[in-house]
Amino acid sequence: MRSRELRFGLGVFVLSLGVLLLRFLVPRPVGMADNGDGWRLLCALGGRHPDLPSEFYVRFTYSPGLPCTSNYISSQAWIDWFARKLGHALGSTAEFNLLVLGGITCVLVAAGVAATVLGLELSRRNRVIAAVLLLLVMADSAFFGYFASVLSEGAGFLGMLLTTGGLLLMHRTGAWRYWGAALTVGGALIGINAKSQTLLLIPLFVLALALVRPLGKRGWARWLLPLGVLVAVGAGTAVVQSHGDPANAEYREANMFHVVFDSIVDGKHDTNADLAALGLPQSATKFIGKGWWEVTPWTDADYNTYRDKISRRNVAKYYASHPERTLQILQQGAVDTLTARPARLGSFAESAGFPKMAQEFRVPVFSGLSALAAPLGLFVLVPFWLLIGWAGIRAFRRHKREFGIVVFFLLLFAVGQFGLSALGEGVEGVKHQLLTLFPTFLAFVYAVISFFPRPASPSQEEEEEAEAEPATEVFDAFREPESPGVR
Repeated sequence: MRSRELRFGLGVFVLSLGVLLLRFLVPRPVGMADNGDGWRLLCALGGRHPDLPSEFYVRFTYSPGLPCTSNYISSQAWIDWFARKLGHALGSTAEFNLLVLGGITCVLVAAGVAATVLGLELSRRNRVIAAVLLLLVMADSAFFGYFASVLSEGAGFLGMLLTTGGLLLMHRTGAWRYWGAALTVGGALIGINAKSQTLLLIPLFVLALALVRPLGKRGWARWLLPLGVLVAVGAGTAVVQSHGDPANAEYREANMFHVVFDSIVDGKHDTNADLAALGLPQSATKFIGKGWWEVTPWTDADYNTYRDKISRRNVAKYYASHPERTLQILQQGAVDTLTARPARLGSFAESAGFPKMAQEFRVPVFSGLSALAAPLGLFVLVPFWLLIGWAGIRAFRRHKREFGIVVFFLLLFAVGQFGLSALGEGVEGVKHQLLTLFPTFLAFVYAVISFFPRPASPSQEEEEEAEAEPATEVFDAFREPESPGVR
């Protein structure tokens, strides 16, 4: 590693961290209110408060709450645990402090941005542009609030950034490859285990590792490092997932309940025909638009006579035999994806003085544009995906394999997650589709960066870097290059 590159990476980290902390704390802290799912993570921290309204404002501190248990699996719990310990060490009297969590996440995001730009074989100028583009995604108002919340989406966003940054570094030679491998392991463990939906990353991660080809490696040496990364991530994920159920039976049935009574039988289409196609009686209309935990259908004797119809297999049969209705549901999923911001989740603490559910829009570059295009749904989302895919193919054809890998790693996950949420969850579509929108935007940024030219020669980047150095080093840039024989 050259010290000049290390100094540049450190500079990117410090500046990125400064920008992110300002974004987080000035003029007032921003986060994301709890939609009601936060108890699943708070249970392990001893900070559950079920009696408090959760969606109106962000609660930045949690005092000890009622004891509870949860089998929910999320890598967000690891970051939360560290934030809790650090908060206590810093003298916080709260059981869990979101300000500490947000600060820790800002550090991790800044490190991910710095590592990513160090993995780019570009001029310093283009690396700086790449860092700005990455920060615009990470700091976007649609995503940033989740870094200070009791929800698990933030771990998914962070994991994808760290994983792609690590994959880029693994394409470099020398010690960079090993730093990239370590970053990839950490990022993949966080990203894959963030939510049950992010387990979809597993086959894509395996494929990405299979395509990694560091320069100068041949034979078994080409596979040793990717294989080591795969073993570490695979073993770690197996251990994590064996300690609970990321989507237990109740949640699986709840999802299908909402698919049936929110997406398919929504009261706006041919209700009787849809009920018949699903094998449900007319009395089932009483559940249309109702929440699973609101009506507790398992206590209804009538519901229990057709409970077996509320299943993934039955829903899949309906989709296969009703392509037009399925397309309508996908269109709504695309609208939800591009909308980007759940309307009922606030961004500020109650003490900030804003109305209930007030949201901040200080960095709306990507999500603001997508919200404008949201009514068009698939007519915008699909062409956008195709454009990103074309850029990924172009990267492979132009011998920029590293960009092609990360673009398709993110793009294929976004497409898969879109279908999973649109067809398999049925409720809170905007929030659930954030794991579609974030990788889409991140893939777009990498697609743009893939168009940046590489330095024409190894010395070109050094000459550009020398322009920013003291005069004595500037003169060194104009020295005659040494011949290979001298080296």
